[in-house]
Amino acid sequence: MAGAWLKVLKSVPWSEVLAAAPQVANGARRLWDTVGRKGVPEPDMQFDETVTAMPVDDGIAMLAARVEQQDVAIAQLHGQVREASKLIAELADQNAQLIARLEAARERLTLVGVVAAGSGVVAVIALILVLVRT
Repeated sequence: MAGAWLKVLKSVPWSEVLAAAPQVANGARRLWDTVGRKGVPEPDMQFDETVTAMPVDDGIAMLAARVEQQDVAIAQLHGQVREASKLIAELADQNAQLIARLEAARERLTLVGVVAAGSGVVAVIALILVLVRT
């Protein structure tokens, strides 16, 4: 199972992911700014109860009732879009932070590898010098 995950992670073009992270974060922020600026339209909740009590053959009253229902549904959907765009912006920010931390960890790991390789070379040279002296 771990081998499959490693294979998948190795196939990801991390340089492209790292390069695209700021653009993704900026796009999510722009989306949130665009959607966040628009207020949730308040449906006209002055729904007259007499409209529902009217006979079915009164088409205008039925249309008015349907329009009111649609207004409420649109307001709810707009609220959901605002919540979703806020979540997307937060996730994009977290993704950007994660990528920055991964990049820092990669740089530290590279440094540790270089130091370890240097230490190995020094140890081999020291071993050779000890063997030559004896």
